[in-house]
Amino acid sequence: MAKKKAQLDTDDKNKESNLNKTYSLKDLPGVGEATLKKLKEAEITSIRSLAMIPKQSLMDDASIGEKTTEKLIKLAQDIEKMGFKSANEIWEKRKVLKKLTTGSQNLDELLAGGIETGAVTEVFGEYRTGKTQLAHQICVNVQLKEEEGGLEGSALYIDSEGTFRPERIIQMAEARDLDYNKVLKNITIGRAYNSDHQILLIKDAPKIIEEKNIKVIIVDSLISHFRAEYIGRGTLASRQQILNSHIHDLLRLTETYELAAIFTNQVSSRPDVFYGNPIIHTGGHIVAHGATIRIYLRKGKGEQRVAKVVDAPHLPEEDAVFSITEDGITD
Repeated sequence: MAKKKAQLDTDDKNKESNLNKTYSLKDLPGVGEATLKKLKEAEITSIRSLAMIPKQSLMDDASIGEKTTEKLIKLAQDIEKMGFKSANEIWEKRKVLKKLTTGSQNLDELLAGGIETGAVTEVFGEYRTGKTQLAHQICVNVQLKEEEGGLEGSALYIDSEGTFRPERIIQMAEARDLDYNKVLKNITIGRAYNSDHQILLIKDAPKIIEEKNIKVIIVDSLISHFRAEYIGRGTLASRQQILNSHIHDLLRLTETYELAAIFTNQVSSRPDVFYGNPIIHTGGHIVAHGATIRIYLRKGKGEQRVAKVVDAPHLPEEDAVFSITEDGITD
């Protein structure tokens, strides 16, 4: 009887050990050095990233056959327990979800605590409404301690318009009594020179996310190169398809590495609107559906700006007023 009880205790410990075990790609059955090399070349570095990649993308990027691809992805999804879950499990996870402060208490309250991790946030508005200023502030704030509203991590900034300015980062860092040299070192810049290059930078992001402890990815702006390169209605379908894939690459990164992603977006004016606000974001329904949370910025009085939640699965359509000063984003 005692021997049987000891065996049961051992079995329970083994089960608990297996549940808590951290698996790597080497643990997948049938994965040899050649396959590992192909996965690494395709920027697949973890079980979770393998579980989330679309089958066709893995086949194309890693030159792996269809049957092997299906098997690998299925094994990874089983390990990550990516089947059905109860709503209660999701609620428990969301209760401890990390959020990143914007620097403005009003704006944080509008967003139920700040910029959400595991989600893609779109910030759109006319020029001089504060999109790039907010992007710079987030690069500083992400480095703060968690009790101060930060994520104790680094920022990856994809600059498509050549508007990133270290001088502005220095001003914002000094306003928070931070060593600006350390703050600058914790911001990795990728200057995107065309839409293909921008897409490639996001695909290459896994190379540095874990190495540099990246906790927020910023794309400023998402649409600039696409608007310049895809001209005329004949190119619209192709542009939207590529944009859709690009946004989903960004979304997968947020879920794979539990980080926040923000992209700024431009606007256009609808000539057929005679009453009400003619301003509309660019990118159409693809961009609107791709973003998890959408924020519209407009000018207020003087330094004031008004932020409005246009779309979010858990937030009402409300406004908040914040200011842009020499010290950065404040109330």
